[in-house]
This record gives sequence, C-alpha cells and structure tokens, in this order.
Amino acid sequence: MLDIKFLRENAELVKDHAAKKRIACDVDNVLALDEQRVSLQKEVDNLRKERNEIAAQTPKASAEDRPALIERGKALKEEIAAKESAHAEVESAWKTEFLLIPNILHPDAPIGSTDEDNKVLRKVGEIKHLDAPKSHVELAEKLDLIDFERAAKVAGAKFYFLKDKLAILEQALVLWAMKEISAEGYTAMSTPDLARDEVLVGTGFNPRGNETQTYSIEGTDLSLVGTAEITLGGYHKDETIAEEQLPLKYVGVSHCYRTEAGAYGRESYGLYRVHQFAKVEMFIFCAPEQSEALHLELLRLEERVFTKLGIPYQVIDICSGDLGGPAYRKYDLEAWMWGRGDGKGGYGEVTSTSNCTDYQSRRLNVRMKRKDGSLVYAHTLNGTAVSLARALICILENYQQEDGSIKVPEVLIPYTGFDIIK
Repeated sequence: MLDIKFLRENAELVKDHAAKKRIACDVDNVLALDEQRVSLQKEVDNLRKERNEIAAQTPKASAEDRPALIERGKALKEEIAAKESAHAEVESAWKTEFLLIPNILHPDAPIGSTDEDNKVLRKVGEIKHLDAPKSHVELAEKLDLIDFERAAKVAGAKFYFLKDKLAILEQALVLWAMKEISAEGYTAMSTPDLARDEVLVGTGFNPRGNETQTYSIEGTDLSLVGTAEITLGGYHKDETIAEEQLPLKYVGVSHCYRTEAGAYGRESYGLYRVHQFAKVEMFIFCAPEQSEALHLELLRLEERVFTKLGIPYQVIDICSGDLGGPAYRKYDLEAWMWGRGDGKGGYGEVTSTSNCTDYQSRRLNVRMKRKDGSLVYAHTLNGTAVSLARALICILENYQQEDGSIKVPEVLIPYTGFDIIK
C-alpha cells in the first residue's frame, strides 16, 4: 500500500503508473473517501471532546443545570455512535479501494503491455545443438519418470507424480539450493503451506478480483500459499526491527499452490504450469536505502544458481504491464527449454526477483527503528532461487543425450548419488 500522504500529493502520477501497470483502480474515489473519513473522524473527535467537557461539568453543576447537561450527554452518546458507525463504513470502503492501488514504478522500468516490451539485458550460457531434441514430457514418458495420468485420478488435471530418480533429483535440487543460498548469509527456513487472509492481503496477493490464483480453505481465514514469499513476508508482521539488525535475509522452501485458471496449451503443458510444486524462495527485509543494491544481489544469486546448473538463460527487465501490484521493479530469468516453440526451443520464465519498496511492509506493518529513534517502514524484496518443476524441465531437456538418457548436473551429483538417469 502507498503512503496516503504520497497519494494525496501525487494523484496524477499514481494514476499514470497504475495505467502503465494495467491495473484497474479508482484513485479519485479513494481520495474522495479519504476526505470523508478524515472529516467524519474530526466530527467524532469534536463530539467526544464536548462529551468529556460535559462529563466534567455535570458533577459540579447546580441542581437547576444538571438535567440539561445529562440530557445533552445522552444525546452526544447517540450522535457519537452514529458518527462512529458512519466513519467505520467509510473507512472500510476506503481501505478496500485503497488496497487495489498498485506500487509506483521504478524510473528505469520499461514501459509496455506485452512480452515484446520486456527488455533483454543479457544472454548467458551456450545452447547445445541437438539433432532431434525431445520435450521433458517425451523424455519422462520414455524413462517412466512422471505420471500425469494417475495424478489426474487422484487430484485432477495439472497434478503429477514424480518417480524414481526424478523424485530424488527434485530433493537434491532443494538441498543444494538451500545450502548454496544460506552460505551467502540467508537464514534457511521451512515454511507453512497455509497463511491467514490478512497475510495474503499484506503481501499483495489479495485482493486480486478475478485474477486470483489462490486456493481458499472453506470455513476458515486460511489459504494455501502460492509461494513462500507470502509466509516469509508475514514472518515479521506487526513488528518493529532495529536498524542495526537489517538487512534480514531468509531462504525458505515451501510447496506452492496455484489455480492457474486457463493455463493450457503447448507453452504451458507438462510441468511448466501446474497446480502444485515446490520452490526455494529468498526474502529480504531491509532499510529503504539498501533495497536497490539488494535487488541486484538477489538477481546475482539467481544467475549463480542457473550458471552452476549449466542451464542457458537470459535476464529480462520486466515491463510495466507485467509487474503486478506490489513490484517497483522486477527481473526475470528465462531459461532455455527445448519443448517450447513447437519443439524448436525457446526461453521460458524460471525465476523472478522483485523490489517491493515499502508497499508490502505498510500493509504488514513492518517498521524499522533508526538509530535516532525515528520510525520508517522497511523495504521488502523477494527472489526465486529455484522453482523445482521448471528447473526439472530445464535439466531434462538441456541434459538429454542421444540415447534418451539424462545426465545429472555436476553440482547435484553429490546430492543424488548418481550421475545419469536412464
């Protein structure tokens, strides 16, 4: 959420940035409701002041004046109750609308509305030539590594069973990535798969209207998380952190659950878009002046992971129309996958990292206490170290051999105990 003072003073800027993000919100209505709630609060405060004055006068008043004071006190009680009710109604409407207003844009973020407007910053790694490359689905079918059909019987479409050495490879990726990132000063965390609705709202995953991808638990205020960003972001909810403790860096592993409505087609098939997967996620709480440098650190760590895995990738500076509500700026890594582009190969998103400035911390009420005693909202950042389903696609398709076997990336062999899948 933005600072309301900033919104009052920069309404046109916020409107412009929301439009560039392609996010529907009504800034003018938010400001109108803001005026109403402020006005009603003043009225309530004035009425309370009068009631307190009368309460102080009544015991000292003469017998002649006391009945009128008592009656006025009763009337004020009713007026205050009515004004408080009106204020609560306006406050609720204001907050609902205010939460829909997105974060502003970084000055250097590319402006655009489609993938073509994203900016390719660099390409890394060599794409190996293959005479007849196969998709991960074809490879896994031949080696009996993934079972989509039986998973559909158990849980429905877009679920899967990983089998045999591929299941072990997934766990190897988790352990390797956790050790790789924690060695850089990130506290390793195993996080809940559920979070309260207020935490989803705080991290900006709700409200999203028709665009929500959340599985809600009926009869509770809980939802299955779509990323450990949600739970790690909520970890310090309603806390004040001393400046000298920042930055706080975490790397967490969690299952992720997403409805992925309408996610079908060649580019989304197999493991690329599924309803459940595991992910190793990085999250940082920091001082405002630290966030830009730490955003580049998260990108560097993401690149290190895929460089060590030996997967070719490109770094993308995401355009305004794909940034979403919380992000001030976002970089994606797109890795090479042979199953894309109608079997000719292409790049597909595997990680992203976002600087959310104080947008999430205002909603979560996470503040930093400076050495001089002043309080400011912390900045938050997130970045995916490895999304397991998509990483497995990359390994299967980039490490496939002419005989249909799959080599294991060198860094993972100590964690798997084998160097080839056949």
